[in-house]
Amino acid sequence: MFIDTHTHLYSEEFNADRNEAINNAISKSVIKFYLPNVDSKSISGMLQLEEEYPEHCFPMMGLHPCSVNETYLEELATIKQWLDKRRFAAIGEIGMDLYWDKTFIKEQEIAFKQQIDWALEFNYTIVIHCRNAFDEIFEILSTYKKLPKGIFHCFSGNIEQAQQILSFGNFKLGIGGVVTFKNSGLDKVVEQLNLSDLVLETDAPYLAPMPYRGKRNESEFITLIAQKIAEIKNMSLEEVAHITSKNSLDIFAN
Repeated sequence: MFIDTHTHLYSEEFNADRNEAINNAISKSVIKFYLPNVDSKSISGMLQLEEEYPEHCFPMMGLHPCSVNETYLEELATIKQWLDKRRFAAIGEIGMDLYWDKTFIKEQEIAFKQQIDWALEFNYTIVIHCRNAFDEIFEILSTYKKLPKGIFHCFSGNIEQAQQILSFGNFKLGIGGVVTFKNSGLDKVVEQLNLSDLVLETDAPYLAPMPYRGKRNESEFITLIAQKIAEIKNMSLEEVAHITSKNSLDIFAN
């Protein structure tokens, strides 16, 4: 059994063959798909997938940092309306992204803190997007006396950053296709970590693992990521599947 803790199966890249992509993954023993929200425009497609695959697709609710702009307060209000209305798997994906644009860095910080506060209020796990923003995110997290459970999605940092994340408490590192890239260095970091601290993710349709790098990522490729981790850790694929799936269920339990 495999769990994809982060996949955008509702995105337009799957419009032509979404059901086929999901069923292909299920046939490869990928049985749960956690769907991070992006902003108000992604909600309806995400909830439609939950309706069609209630045993397999589990939506989160949150505002992605790349969608934080002049309208972020309205976007946050929409997120809050949904949180007041029903339960979700987590609050995500949230965080900071300073790779493309730093125009709204202050607004990203405000949105991130607000959504952490909601996670504490509603007892939710948080799923954190961090790109070129480790220091900024660490500074924000360190201001909290208590933090929710969380996943650092698409982790590709160094061992010191990994240890800093784990020191915050009940956090896991989301490992995806980057671990299969030849010169990423992530394999060396994973080698030094306990499997109990890791969960698997694809971030489909982005960041496909080798040998599909540059093509559309699929949730079924979680098995390739797991296989790479099994090689790094000198473990069986079954062990990796079992331990990372248990980690995933533990971290999303709320």
